[in-house]
Order: sequence, then structure tokens, then C-alpha cells
Amino acid sequence: MTALCTMKHLCQATRNENRYAKRFFGTLLTQTPQKWFFFPFWTVVPDPRKSTVFALTQPFCTAEKSQTEPKRNTAFGSVGRRIPHRILHVINQDGESLGNMHRADALKLMDQHNLKLVLLKENVEPPVYRLMTGQQIHEEQLRRAEKKKASPKPGVVQKELSFSSAIAKNDLEIKTKQIAQWIDKKYHVKVTIRQAKGSNTDMSMLFDQILETVSEKATYLSKPKVTREGVSACILRHMSDKELKAHQKMENKKDENENLKSNELHQ
Repeated sequence: MTALCTMKHLCQATRNENRYAKRFFGTLLTQTPQKWFFFPFWTVVPDPRKSTVFALTQPFCTAEKSQTEPKRNTAFGSVGRRIPHRILHVINQDGESLGNMHRADALKLMDQHNLKLVLLKENVEPPVYRLMTGQQIHEEQLRRAEKKKASPKPGVVQKELSFSSAIAKNDLEIKTKQIAQWIDKKYHVKVTIRQAKGSNTDMSMLFDQILETVSEKATYLSKPKVTREGVSACILRHMSDKELKAHQKMENKKDENENLKSNELHQ
């Protein structure tokens, strides 16, 4: 009899514990249903072999993960008036250092001289900015674009040839044959010519003469320009299929015009 009473009391106690736990945790869950966020807590799990079992649940959240911040634009140009740095090292439009100053002072200089502020170096302390005119910014953008265009792409082989403007005719023919062989292999070819002392050779005409020998399959990747005093360079590349077709079409048109002129002369 005593054993039966004891078992009855234990069962009643177990039911009471489960009921109170459900009421307590049910209240917690109904307080913040809109967030759908559950913190780790102990829940009561009935077990037939034991009166009460407590288990730790894992936290989870149905909210979307915060997206990573977009990458900052690193293009060369004016930063406007939104300067994230407090102290700047400023260079004026003539390339002279004005030292470190507060961004408010830099903005005053920008307004006074009707200039634009351009970020040059961000990974230094303090970051370096330069005051520039719109024309200076445009020229620098063109220079950087030309430099990027001239730099060989990954997987593209670039060969180089260097010689004097006073090169002999036979030597020049050997050089142009070498260029033609490299162009056939789809290589980029950088040609550097040094102006010989006392020479009046027109460098641009010499570059055009070299291009003419491979004009049926090559064109300028980077047009001839002075790299330093007395030295000019260009980069040649193989034409694309589209360019080859356009070139062939243009050559055919030239031949037709020459034939028409020749026929008119003979009439």
C-alpha cells in the first residue's frame, strides 16, 4: 500500500513539473514571436525510464545574415566633399607638399582655388591627397588607362626589341622579320628606339615603317610616344579576326580605286 502511494505521488510530481515548465517557457516564446530568435535554454523532455530529463537546445535564428559592405570604389578621381579621414597630407596642384592639415582646411583650400581633392595614397598615416584641376584629373586618368592598356595581360607573352635610330637597313630588316615571327605567335612586341646623336631621323616615321612591314596582321597596342629624353617606344599586337576582316576589306577597296584610276588614264 505504501509503495502504491509513493508511486502515485511521484507520477503527480512529474506531471506538475512538466506542466509548470511548459507554462514558463511557453510564455517566453510568445513574448517575441516576430523576431523568430531562440536563445539556448533548458527544455524538459519526458523519459519513460526517468522522472524528468533536461536537454540543452541549440540556438538558431531565421533572420537574414547581414550582407558584407560593398567594396569601395578605387577609381582615380575627385573624392568630392565627403572625406573619411580627419587629418590629411595635402599636395597642391603643382606637386608641392603643403604638409598635414585638418580636412576642413583642405576643403577651404579647394574652394578658394576652385580645385578638386583626389586621394593618392590611403594606406599611409596620414593619407595623401592632392589638389588638382579638372584637366589634370582627366590627363591622369588617360595616362593610367594607357598604362593599363599597354601592360601585358596574364598569359600574354611580351617580347622587346631595342635599337638606335641610326640602325643600318639590313639590320632593320632582320629586326622587322623577328617582329613578324613574334606577331605570328600572337605575342606583344615592345619596340624601343633611341635617338642617335646628331641624327635627324623622324621617329614617328621610323615606327610607321616598322608597322608597315607587318601591317597585314599587326597594329598598335600602344602608339609611339616619348618615354624619356631621346627614347621613344611603342607596342605592337596581332589583329583580332574582326580587325583582320576590316583591314582586308579596306585593302580591297583601295585596289578597286586604283584600278578605276588606271582605267581612266588608259581611256
